[in-house]
Amino acid sequence: MRRLFPVTDETAVPAPGGASGGGAGREWSLEELAAAYAYPEPGPGGPAPWLRANMVSTLDGAAQHDGRSQPISSATDMRIFGTLRALADVVVVGAETVRREGYRPARAREDFAAMREAAGQGPAPAIAVVTAGLDLDFSLPLFTSPLVPTLILTGASAAPDRVAAAERAGARVVIAGDGIGVDPARAVRALADLGHTRLLTEGGPRLLGQIVAAGVLDELCLTVAPMLTAGEAQRIAGGPAVTVPHRFGLVSMLEEDGFLFTRYGRKRQAY
Repeated sequence: MRRLFPVTDETAVPAPGGASGGGAGREWSLEELAAAYAYPEPGPGGPAPWLRANMVSTLDGAAQHDGRSQPISSATDMRIFGTLRALADVVVVGAETVRREGYRPARAREDFAAMREAAGQGPAPAIAVVTAGLDLDFSLPLFTSPLVPTLILTGASAAPDRVAAAERAGARVVIAGDGIGVDPARAVRALADLGHTRLLTEGGPRLLGQIVAAGVLDELCLTVAPMLTAGEAQRIAGGPAVTVPHRFGLVSMLEEDGFLFTRYGRKRQAY
């Protein structure tokens, strides 16, 4: 792993074999990854919600292959995936992604236990599923045996029988919209009201598109895989286009084995 940006004296120093410095030629520790992806420090008014997305894309823009993200990922990408989860209070994910990817509850990681305790966090992040129809299998471990109760983000018009089924399974239903669907801005506020301010979404593309359109995404952690897939796979964000593109700035870039691990933040944000 090596750091390409921001450029520092260490980055510019050639490593053995001619590669640039910044950690080239060795595997970064989990502590180093956690420091590289740390959430912003709370301001004078206390912690404010910060929503980051973590996605992977091929060189030609595919967010999936055969309907799943795993084939375009890598071992280091999965280490970063685990680190981002370990830093988060809650992982927000769309119902379709839960079904496609076979989501399971987030697990406690011994490597991050002390860090989470020092940050006032529980042993693992909660999973928050965004769903209008609650068309979910509530017999899955995500609902029956999570370390932290799973949250369901839905609208006020959700079918009462499905809400009751979710609650019987042990999930906590949170209303985040006046109609059938979920308002992303309201979902962020509702999660913050529950004490979850370090927010992470793993998509899928439809949910990320809604978050982008609502203007509530603070940061994008994007892995660019050195692969070409062609076909008609989804991009990392779908849905209607925004009127004016949202401008983000490059915060950091790491590289390993041709994979680029980038981190972008809103241009209006200070890092």
